[in-house]
Amino acid sequence: MTKTKIEGDLWHWYHNVSEAYYHIQITVKYRKSLLNEKVEKIIIESMKGFKERYAIEVSHIGFDKNHLHILCRFLPKYSGGQVIRLFKSITAKQIFKEAPEIKRFLWGGEFWTDGYYFSTVSGRGDRKTIEKYIENQGRKEDVNQLSLFEI
Repeated sequence: MTKTKIEGDLWHWYHNVSEAYYHIQITVKYRKSLLNEKVEKIIIESMKGFKERYAIEVSHIGFDKNHLHILCRFLPKYSGGQVIRLFKSITAKQIFKEAPEIKRFLWGGEFWTDGYYFSTVSGRGDRKTIEKYIENQGRKEDVNQLSLFEI
């Protein structure tokens, strides 16, 4: 059992102390506009329990039609790439399981692009700015996308 103690913005994990937040942005494959209300709910549900299971606390999630932003913090035993790989694999698996119709719009069996955006945000710095940015995600209307063929 991992000994974890959280006091305000500080996380204590054995002999480590961390107060860093991370801003992560991941994009749907081919920038397809697939993040509808149903998919958003699946993503949120699949991220529940991350804190207890992986010591990853997700504090904010902001959705746009084709990408999402996550503000989270995790203990220094993980790298950013490991956390992003975890987010992508668990959410994609749940999306394909609970909304199999999504596969019609993607080929190759992947939901997320290979790339991502990742930055640190200090607990003493601009975290509030990032929180507001993430909370204000979403457009009233989406950009028209070209289709290769009608489905």
